[in-house]
Amino acid sequence: MGSALETLCGQAFGAGQIEMLGVYMQRSWIILVASSFLMCPIYIFAAPVLKLIGQEDEIADLAGHFTITIIPQMFALAFNFPTQKFLQAQSKVVALAWIGFVALLLHISLLALFIFVFGWGLGGAAAAFNVSAWVVSLSQVAYVMVWCKDGWTGLSWSAFRDIWAFVRLSLASAIMLCLEVWYMMILTVLTGHLDNAEIAVGSISIW
Repeated sequence: MGSALETLCGQAFGAGQIEMLGVYMQRSWIILVASSFLMCPIYIFAAPVLKLIGQEDEIADLAGHFTITIIPQMFALAFNFPTQKFLQAQSKVVALAWIGFVALLLHISLLALFIFVFGWGLGGAAAAFNVSAWVVSLSQVAYVMVWCKDGWTGLSWSAFRDIWAFVRLSLASAIMLCLEVWYMMILTVLTGHLDNAEIAVGSISIW
């Protein structure tokens, strides 16, 4: 739902309206956070839905537990995506690369700590995912606030204007992205109906 941001930020930067980048980014934050709240029931009730469509109980329960525990990561992405587009529009990709590199090292360390040292298993993987996602998002936001004074002029009420126009502009791209993601998700769900479903789902997930 933030797909319009890439187009609008590029146009604003090209037109020299640098201050509008921050407004568009905040508008996208609002829309994506609201969308995340709307998607929460899908995450919370993932296990019953999977069982309803015929998935094995063990797989459905594991998937349901994982989706619930990564809900914080979904909200982190609501800030990550717009901030990333804000920086990309200004060709400030070096900062993104460094943040991503540090987050990768942190994520690997957290996975080892939570899974192998603490023995948290799948919950540990989700916890590492949440922490890494929020570290990336908060680092990007901090960089914008401190080193992007031209585009970031502080929180603005202008972000609440023309929200529906922004949503409509994003919908077409959102539908295309959903179809692309759903294609892979449908394959994973169908794989769950094969013999030795746990191994089959694990294999296709790695692929």
